[in-house]
Amino acid sequence: MKKSLSALLAALMVFSLATLSTACGSSDTQAAGSSAASASGVKTSADYKIVLILPGEVNDQGWNASNYAGLVACNQGLGTNMEYVENVQSADFESTFREYAERGYDMIMAAGSQFDEAAATVAASYPKTMFVVVNGANCDLDNLSPLFPKEYEASYLAGIIAGNISEKGKFAMIGGESNQAMEHLMSVYGKTAVSISKDRGLSDSSYNLAYANSWSDVALGKQMAESMIDDGADVLFVYANELGLGAIDAAIDKGIKVVGYSSDQTTIDPNTVVASIDFDFATMYKWAIDAYLNGQLAGHTVHEVGIKENIFVPIYTDNVSQDVIDAVNSAMDAYKAGGVDLTSMFDN
Repeated sequence: MKKSLSALLAALMVFSLATLSTACGSSDTQAAGSSAASASGVKTSADYKIVLILPGEVNDQGWNASNYAGLVACNQGLGTNMEYVENVQSADFESTFREYAERGYDMIMAAGSQFDEAAATVAASYPKTMFVVVNGANCDLDNLSPLFPKEYEASYLAGIIAGNISEKGKFAMIGGESNQAMEHLMSVYGKTAVSISKDRGLSDSSYNLAYANSWSDVALGKQMAESMIDDGADVLFVYANELGLGAIDAAIDKGIKVVGYSSDQTTIDPNTVVASIDFDFATMYKWAIDAYLNGQLAGHTVHEVGIKENIFVPIYTDNVSQDVIDAVNSAMDAYKAGGVDLTSMFDN
């Protein structure tokens, strides 16, 4: 069901963002200034018709919640009236895009790489509508402008935490589905965690990775996590919307640790989810929407953001030592200085 935010939620802390852009050709996009009106001066921010399509529920404490936070930040900080529709299933991707394009929406956003193909298909018929897929890669048209948070950078930070808190060096990893972005972030996480735990003297360290082929099956997530924990895993990492909540529930029941991902999942149970890597999509969304309102969100371009743009924010509970926090901070500084090549950890 489509929903329109008519009241502002609690204030969100938003930081400035400078972004990197990777073009299908090659170009850079500069951060925009005030968005009180579009470049033409005809429309105000509130006049633009913008909708965000979500694959799950906004209260999933994961991916959908992070994207929804970006929408709230835009409505609050930029004066937009962005709407959202949640729980859109794959069979309805194209029809949902087409519905809003037919209704004359200026921008249609969608949260997840699974929307990429449908967005490209529909965008070809509606050149006046900008299509923005978060985690997308297709930028073959002037009205395709995907945002790509480099999630493997976030999983690198999660892997540092996991490698330092594990007592056995056995890492359980669950992904919603296998795609290139997921495979890259899982590879970086697993290899980082194992390398660090081996450096700590856990010579038999290893990781066990499985894909659920579902983002929302809570019972399946719990079942998969229970199996991995019974096989000896002592740290869990999961990236899979509502399915992830089931996996975390298994970790709570069986008394192992979790490193949360994509939102602050420490609030679920700080004794289990001892740390999280939060995605500051409030910052990313505000940059993207502000740039669009000012006519500066280039099509034919994948706009990349990550550690250097302060999009990924580590959050710790009292169950994480200062030594681990210092290790993460040092790694972030080294990465910003260009001293780390995470792409070398990709499996393909």
